[in-house]
Amino acid sequence: MHDAEIAIVGAGAAGLSLAHRLCAAPPGRTCPSIALIDAPPGPARPPERTWCFWEERDGEFDAALSGAWDTLRVRAPDGTAVVGSPAPLRYKMLRSGSFEDLVTARLDREPRVRRLEAEVIDVRDLPGGAEVRGVTAQGNSLTVRARWVFDSRPLRTLPPARTTLLQHFRGWFLHTDRPVFEPRLADLMDFRTPQPAHGLSFAYVLPTTPYDALVEYTEFSRATLDEHAYDAALRAHVTHRLGAGRFEVVRVEQGVIPMTDARFPRRAGRSVFRIGTAGGATRPSTGYTFATVQRQARAIASAYHQGRTPVPPPAHARRALAMDAVMLRALDAGRVDGAAFFTGLFRTVPMERLLRFLDGRTRWHEDFRVGLRTPVRPMLRTVAELPLLPRAARLPRHTATASPGAATGDERKETPR
Repeated sequence: MHDAEIAIVGAGAAGLSLAHRLCAAPPGRTCPSIALIDAPPGPARPPERTWCFWEERDGEFDAALSGAWDTLRVRAPDGTAVVGSPAPLRYKMLRSGSFEDLVTARLDREPRVRRLEAEVIDVRDLPGGAEVRGVTAQGNSLTVRARWVFDSRPLRTLPPARTTLLQHFRGWFLHTDRPVFEPRLADLMDFRTPQPAHGLSFAYVLPTTPYDALVEYTEFSRATLDEHAYDAALRAHVTHRLGAGRFEVVRVEQGVIPMTDARFPRRAGRSVFRIGTAGGATRPSTGYTFATVQRQARAIASAYHQGRTPVPPPAHARRALAMDAVMLRALDAGRVDGAAFFTGLFRTVPMERLLRFLDGRTRWHEDFRVGLRTPVRPMLRTVAELPLLPRAARLPRHTATASPGAATGDERKETPR
């Protein structure tokens, strides 16, 4: 039996970030006793993945970044490009392993943080707190009692939704035999890919040297593809559009993220809360999560240190979620051309404002101006339709895998979140 003030289930981005924020206590406050419970190595523990986000320079995790870009490009299906700077923002890439090493080094200096390994099987309320029960890799029972529990485990089923698309992707970390990439320029969306009937597809290129890049193929659609289809799309993009010669696939990353207008409850009991993707941190229209997780963790820690009930705040404003619901339904219904939709936004809206809009950090008058740059008639038709649509449950598909690989060919690949 272990006792703590706070138990955090899961040591991914959400769990580590919350522990880090709780220990970065303001003057006069101390780090609470924390039990950080991670799954043992194996299928229950997520593999290493890549997170991308945008923020100003000199971020607190910059020392762990794999890359950062001041210039972004979006390509239309006909190849025409929109190139711009999101200054003062930068687009940043962070590998989960590097993030874990950085935050763990900080937590290891805090004696009130205890790291435990177990596969959690149950979290339940108790009088005056909650209990976490799990099984260790050796088959022993683990019980942790805490005043507050924050659970970041993926949901077994998604809450009912009117629209659920899947953002599914496969990426190659490539090394080419000749200089191909522009290290200071990232391709945020390249729509010169075959477009699905419902949704959209694009390629994504994050170069770190003239010879190295993460290249990813991404779709927003109703169903996933098999590995051969992803690899064929990547090969076509790398070979025919990027013009790469021979290359080596150093590592492969693959995942599925639900993009849904479901309502994610942040409270699972009197003393049990959901955080991260399980608490609605993933932005429905983009799949980006990391920056929202940081805001969520800061708010929880602030509430705790002020003596308030540390309920996670809404991950996204109602206005942003309403706009996302309209966009998802319009894409799924085929009323808007996804590639033209996003290309048009980047062509007509200043890049810094558009990234703040996608991050939910714009004011209502800025949102209104962005809305005027969308296909107004199809969007208004969708607004009128949404209240009439029923909500239905759907199984989540948000696994992510990354594995070492060695392959050679004449191709490249793309896209992380």
